[in-house]
Amino acid sequence: MKENNYKKLIDDGIYELNNGNVEHAIELITKSIELKNDWEISYFYRAVAFHSIKKFDEAILDYTKSIKLNPKMIDAYYNRAKILLEREDISKENLQKIVDDLEIAIGLDNNFLDALFAMACAKKKQEKYQEALEYLDKVLEICPDAINARALKKLLLQKYL
Repeated sequence: MKENNYKKLIDDGIYELNNGNVEHAIELITKSIELKNDWEISYFYRAVAFHSIKKFDEAILDYTKSIKLNPKMIDAYYNRAKILLEREDISKENLQKIVDDLEIAIGLDNNFLDALFAMACAKKKQEKYQEALEYLDKVLEICPDAINARALKKLLLQKYL
């Protein structure tokens, strides 16, 4: 019965999250974790919920826990990197954490467009413009209509190279 309860709680939590009831979703998912604290899915979805309401520190902790439980949680790597990438005051250490997470995500799926684009943005912030262009070219090879990639590539070529 315990197994069914934690699964029902996570399913209900995801349903509430998808319907915009984020606080209730977090409560349900937390109850699921209390019943089974070694399932990466629960931590991932609670992280998504925290992320959606800009509780970034909590989200990073849960993405990290999700990754520890399952090192192939590709979206957890990407989402954790995305939180850090969106911060205005990124330290060199955090920039490297972003690159490390995105390298893992891309290694798990080398056609992960969002991760490839995020890596281009991270490389731009590191002032590694040529590397940024290489990632943008990969994005455009996979999806020639990627408007953001085209715009960033144009900016890099005109302003930085």
